[in-house]
Amino acid sequence: MAHVVVKVGEHRVESLISRTSAEELKLRKGDAVKVVIKSTEVMIAKD
Repeated sequence: MAHVVVKVGEHRVESLISRTSAEELKLRKGDAVKVVIKSTEVMIAKD
């Protein structure tokens, strides 16, 4: 797995993608990328 962190303004978007996908995209630190968020549900809980 590859841990990808994208800075968006003062925020960060983090994702885990397969190592194969990262290699096929030839991702390197500092590359300009686009982020597409496709999620029907996000849950965060803290006791």
